[in-house]
Amino acid sequence: MTGRHARAVGAITRGTTNTNRLRRVDRWTAAQPALRRAEDPLVVDLGYGASGVTVFELERRLRRVRDDVRVLGLEIDPARVARASDQLEGVRAGATPFGPDAHVSFARGGFEVPTPDGERAAMIRAFNVLRQYDESDVPEAWALMRSRLQPGGLLVEGTCDELGRIASWVAVSPEGPISFTVSLQLTGLEHPSIVAERLPKALIHRNVPGERVHELLVALEAAWAHSAPLSPYGPVQRWIGTVERLRERGWPVLAGRSRWRLGELSLPWELVAPA
Repeated sequence: MTGRHARAVGAITRGTTNTNRLRRVDRWTAAQPALRRAEDPLVVDLGYGASGVTVFELERRLRRVRDDVRVLGLEIDPARVARASDQLEGVRAGATPFGPDAHVSFARGGFEVPTPDGERAAMIRAFNVLRQYDESDVPEAWALMRSRLQPGGLLVEGTCDELGRIASWVAVSPEGPISFTVSLQLTGLEHPSIVAERLPKALIHRNVPGERVHELLVALEAAWAHSAPLSPYGPVQRWIGTVERLRERGWPVLAGRSRWRLGELSLPWELVAPA
């Protein structure tokens, strides 16, 4: 698949966006080998919404680890593309907090992920997009986006709340889904199972007895309660204790304390995949 498709694949979504809403997934994305090792660090922000701000934020955060990163923002709605392009002019003029030399561009497109010269992406971020679709639409959308990845590339598909305090996502390689991540603001967190409200579309209707993601959230709540004695040491220590408790109970937790301290929990996809 090369070049631009005549028709953008998908539907116009609500387009809700906020400054710093995607900081959690951006922080995770910046640490991934798919970006750091890519020969061509092209990153696509698919469905960025009514404002291009999250595209500019993504470029700024990724540029700290790959100064040659290029970020392409794609939207189906031509009005949103025009608005983001106007914002880019302001960035180029030095009228915003973003660098005038930001490696950012905008174009119209959907799940077919068109790029100017048909390049494949090192990473595709599709956040708060599929949430507004039916669960039955997920496999086809994933397949289209996967087909536009470089070898070793990664699709990051998920959702978050309006302020970016609660988020979860699936990491999908060209071969298929590989991991599931929860990321929570720990300060003020009462129940980690609040992430049930912001599960990716592939999982949000599966939080019922008999499904693996439900089993995970039950285990997460139990581990959080077990770690309550660590509360006087702060929410980060309680969360680390929670993740360690999960691991003790047989959950093959990925990554290590440096990620856990950020409120993250990552597991292999098969541990939560729909039954």
